[in-house]
This record gives sequence, structure tokens and C-alpha cells, in this order.
Amino acid sequence: MLPIFSECFRVSKANLFAFLVSLSFLTIASGQTGEHKPLPSEALEKYDNPPALLWRTGLSPRMISQHDAFTSMQVNVNASGQNITGDAANEPSICVDPTNGNKMAIGWRQFNSVASNFRQAGWGYTANGGASWTFPGVLENNVFRSDPVLDSTSTGTFFYLSLLETFFDNMWRSLDGGMTWTNIAPADGGDKQWFTIDNTNSTGHGFQYQFWSTSGDNYGTRQFTRSTDGGFTWLNPVSIPNTPIWGTLDVDTNGLLFLGGVNPNTNQIWCERSSNAKTAAATPSFDQNTAVNLGGQIVINAAINPVGLVGQIFLAVDRSGTATNNNVYMMASVQPTGATNGSDVMFVRSSDAGHTFSTPVRVNDDPINHSKWHWLGALSVAPNGRIDSVWLDTRNAANNTDSQLFYSYSTDGGVTWAPNVAVSNSFNPFLGYPNQNKMGDYITIVSDNTGGNVAYAATFNLEEDIYYVRVAPASSAITLLSAASRLTHGSAGTFDINMPLTGTAGIEDRSTSTYDAVFAFNAPVTSGTVMVVAGTAVAGAPTFSGTEMSVPLTGVANAQSVSLQLSNINGDGNPNDGTVPFSFLIGDTTADGSVNAGDIGQTKSQSGNAVSASNFREDVTVDGSINAGDIGLVKSKSGTALP
Repeated sequence: MLPIFSECFRVSKANLFAFLVSLSFLTIASGQTGEHKPLPSEALEKYDNPPALLWRTGLSPRMISQHDAFTSMQVNVNASGQNITGDAANEPSICVDPTNGNKMAIGWRQFNSVASNFRQAGWGYTANGGASWTFPGVLENNVFRSDPVLDSTSTGTFFYLSLLETFFDNMWRSLDGGMTWTNIAPADGGDKQWFTIDNTNSTGHGFQYQFWSTSGDNYGTRQFTRSTDGGFTWLNPVSIPNTPIWGTLDVDTNGLLFLGGVNPNTNQIWCERSSNAKTAAATPSFDQNTAVNLGGQIVINAAINPVGLVGQIFLAVDRSGTATNNNVYMMASVQPTGATNGSDVMFVRSSDAGHTFSTPVRVNDDPINHSKWHWLGALSVAPNGRIDSVWLDTRNAANNTDSQLFYSYSTDGGVTWAPNVAVSNSFNPFLGYPNQNKMGDYITIVSDNTGGNVAYAATFNLEEDIYYVRVAPASSAITLLSAASRLTHGSAGTFDINMPLTGTAGIEDRSTSTYDAVFAFNAPVTSGTVMVVAGTAVAGAPTFSGTEMSVPLTGVANAQSVSLQLSNINGDGNPNDGTVPFSFLIGDTTADGSVNAGDIGQTKSQSGNAVSASNFREDVTVDGSINAGDIGLVKSKSGTALP
């Protein structure tokens, strides 16, 4: 790894005056001191291995990785929902339909074999809030593609910007929630491109803006282009002051365009603004150029990600209409000034349209330790103004490399951040490299009013795969408290058999054609779905009453356990708000997992008694009385047991 020194900005008064004359506007953030040192170049996204000869020859179960309340669902699975062994996938970019949060698509760099560095444009889609994913394949078979970036219009049209080996881009469009894609046009571009769509009501509504790195640039130092017709045609590229790279773009409610990046020659981070990009008749120019202090420097080729970035620069604008409206936020995983190892997730905000920025704020809240990496930090702003941040984190790893996905959020414009929460299990980031020693250069998140949708790469399968997870502030997350099998015993009333959420499942011993699974939450529940993910049963349409959701179960086979997975409760977008096992063994009145003499004896001892809360299990026929019919049924099931 080549040395990278602290970001800086320093000019003489004479040079500063000349610089001010040459530019429309220049703002220098405080704290930018030090020597100008160039960044090492990132390896170009170029063709260097032929396509893999074999692909999809091995299969294993898909990975569902549960950590506390968070469920990471594997995205890159085959048509049967199984993991494809021997391939690799990284650099996921996610987009969400703002009109229907259940519809999402993720694009990624698909390596058909870890034996080859040849990459293609993989993608997956979901229509059920991420509970399951379909991976149809790649945009074009045996066509080298990299650096996927996805975004959505305000009406739910998806776009996929993809880099070719020629260092030009194509723009692809999906009109069906990411199920199918059409290559609509060449899109100029270059290596490490990024784009955004203006979804505001400004004169630039629908415009697409794109910029890219100075490396692999077919246009010299011209790095910016614009489409005013939905990606079909693109402006002849123009230059950006300070040649920023490795960043993202966004627009405010007035249509002002902001982009963030780092100058490769000085390691100075910049926020560039264009006030006229929204004007179709104007050639875009950048009238405000602000040097930004993020409390450290962008790092590449570090030990945690040997040939990749420790983190790119994310810029996002608040369009909430609240007190923080039009705030400009920038965040990146940077190596703190003065440190020679490790990285922190650092954040700054501007409340004056990018003219000045705040003092850097450290988002990761663990004790300062420069042996730890907080890397591939990503940022998103919800429509209500909440800021969400996710990153990979080694704080809990003795080896300082095993990583977990972490999450934090801010509801006050980034002044303070919620306590960090581990979202995923730990994984070894060095496993399954696709003949290229990195996990990619970014992960992504798209936020809504209740939480965020995250796409990231991890090695839970001992190989690089793409995962989706839903994150949400604890205060807004609805929580499953209990589950039960509920049946009515004639005039005796309704009685529940509790089904513990963890540990050994409860056992439903009563015989009926329909069972009612009842779930209780910490707050009123008004919507959600239930899916049978294990066992033989059919879950019907749920009904809702206060804090409870009831689901009829039919076609339930005896002597088995059925797992019921709850998802998208109250529209939270979570594909797994809880998975509860229900065991069924008719006649097992003692709930010990087998039907035997003990159950027969217990039922006989209650024969003739009124059904009550203490003996309702012995009414296995569920007719409201304990009699010879119950004894006979238990006897007929003697010798059966749960597997």
C-alpha cells in the first residue's frame, strides 16, 4: 500500500485571489492543513481474464443469516432459491420503488467463477419487501461489465448504469420493478461512475446526472454529463472543478445539483454545486466549490480491502420539508488525520447550500482504536429527514479484520447519532475473492420513513455473496412479543397453546381442520404477511385486531413442526419480522413429543369434567367436552411422535 497523507487545502493570498477570479465561487472549509499528496490509482475496471468456462455447477442451501432482530437474506440465488457455489458477487447497488416499497432491485458485479476476474452485470429483484429474491442472471451474457449503480424515478421506473470494458457506460431501464431490463442508450461515462435522478418538482425534474473518475476517462479530464430525456441521450461531457472522484451526487428541492468527491492529486475532499444543471438549455457549470474537512483522508489499497477503497464519499440532500430541509450531508470511511491504520465513519453537514460545512462528527461510537476498521460506510436520507448510515465494522474482532454490518441513525440533522447496532453476524471479508482481492468499493442503502433497505456483500456462505437486510430505529420497529395456537372449545370458550419464539416449540395436540395462529406485538398491527417456510401447511389471509394478528392454517400434516415467517408488518419492509415454529402432534396432551400411555391416562382422568384453562388440552376433539371421543382419538394416535 502506498502512503496517503492527510487531506489539505493551502494557497498563497495571490494564488487565492487568482483562483477566486477564475472560479465563480470558492469556499474553504476550516481545518484543511497539511501537504498535498496524491492518492494511489485504483485498479481500472478492465478486461483481464476471459469468461469462466463453467458456472452454476454446484449448489447449496441459500443463506439466511439471523442476528438479533435483523435477517440478512441472500439475493444471488438460483431459480430454486439455492446458493450457487464457486461464484462471487460484490459492489451491490439497491433501488426501491417509492410508490411500492415491496418492489426493489439490486445490481452487482457478478463473477461466475472465483478462478476468473471476468465480471458481468448481475441483478436480482423482489416484489415482497425482500422476503425472497429472484436472480435471473446477468444483463448480457459474456459481456464485461462493472461498477453497477441503480436508481428509481418518483413513479417507480428503475435505471441501471453499467460500465463496459471500453470505459463507456450503458443505461438500462426496467418498467416492471426490475424483473426485466432494456438497454436504452450509450451513456458516456467512465470508470467508477455514479448517477442520480432529479425527483423534485424543479425544472430539472426527471433529469439524470452522472460523473466518473479521471482514470479510465475517454474524455480527458471531462467527467460530468447530463440527460434531460430519461437516459436516452447525453450531453457532451464537461469538466468539474478540482476533478473530484469516488463520490456520489444528489439534488435539493430547488433542483440544485451537489456532488462530492476527492481530488486524486491532493486527497482534498470537495463539494461541488451546479445551479444551472436543471436548466435544459444551459451547459452545466459548477458555480460553488467547497473544500470539505471530513476529519481524515480517503484510503485505498489498505489491509482490510487490499485492492479496493476503504470507503467512497457519499453525498445526500435532505428534502423532507422540515427544519433540516435542503441540508447537504457528506460521509465517508476515512483514516483519521494523524493515524496510519484503521478508519472511522465521519460525517459533516451544510445548512447553507454547501457554502460551509460543520465540524466532522464520528458516527461509529466504539472507543478510538486505530487498529479497527469501520469501512465501506454508506449514507441515505429518509423522506421525513432521518439520516441512516451503515458500514462494515471490525470492533468486535480480535484479529481486527472479521467484520459485521453496523447501523446508526440521526433525527437531528446529524448533530447526534443513535447508539450503534450490530446488524449482521461476523464474517471473514477475505474469503471467496474473485481473483481480485477486494469486497468491492461500496455498499448501499435506500431509506423510507420507517427504516432503510440495505444491500451489502458478505461471506456467510464462505464465499462473496449479496445480501439484503432491513434496518430501522428501535423506537419505530414493531416487535413480535408472543405467538399461540388458538382454538374455541364450543361453549367452554377459547384457549391458547403458547408457541415460544425461541427454544423448544409448543405442541398443538388438538385435532381440527383449521388452526388459528395468533401473533401479539408491542403496538397495534394493521398489516403484514405470513408465509410457511418449513413444514406442510397453508397460511391463509391474516386478520388484525389491536396488537394481534391471526392467521388460519389449513392442510396441516400431523407429527411435524411448521415454521411461520412474518414479514412487512405495518409496512416496515422487513422480510422477517419473526419466524415462529409451531409443532403439531394430535393426542400429545402431555406435550412431551410423543403419544403414549401417559396421554391416554391423562385424558381418562379428565373424562366427564368441564373444559377449563387447566384441562383444555384433553379436549382433543375440540367439541367443548372431555369424553370417550377424546380417549379414543388419543388411543388411535398412540405410538406417533415428533421427528
